[in-house]
Amino acid sequence: MDNEHRYDDIINLPHHVSKTRPQMSMHDRAAQFSPFAALTGYDDAVEETARLTDEQYELSEDARNRLDEQLRLITDRIDEQPEVEITYFVPDELKEGGKYVTVKGHVRIIDEYSKEIVFVDGTRLRLEVVSEIKTDSKS
Repeated sequence: MDNEHRYDDIINLPHHVSKTRPQMSMHDRAAQFSPFAALTGYDDAVEETARLTDEQYELSEDARNRLDEQLRLITDRIDEQPEVEITYFVPDELKEGGKYVTVKGHVRIIDEYSKEIVFVDGTRLRLEVVSEIKTDSKS
């Protein structure tokens, strides 16, 4: 039989419609061909793995001394509630590393007991995560 004419005997027959089973809706038919997610959560896992984090770097002795000096200057001016810009490290909850965040605000107190900087708005930062402090130039 010639490949060109292989289906000539059935090509013009009417489409079969079952007398016992209801016809499937177009919506249900289309759903048969929708993508199948065999690995539920796989896309989320790939996205999480691809998300980048920073490594927390160890401060040099000079950098620690500069932080101590900035903290002393802030303490000397604490009654003025000086405005500062502080960069600190926030560990990632899901994987190793984290990110550096910078906040700006007015300092209410440097709590020596809990080793925290407390801002006027109530925000508290542990001194151990602070990597940089910038203040205005008043002394």
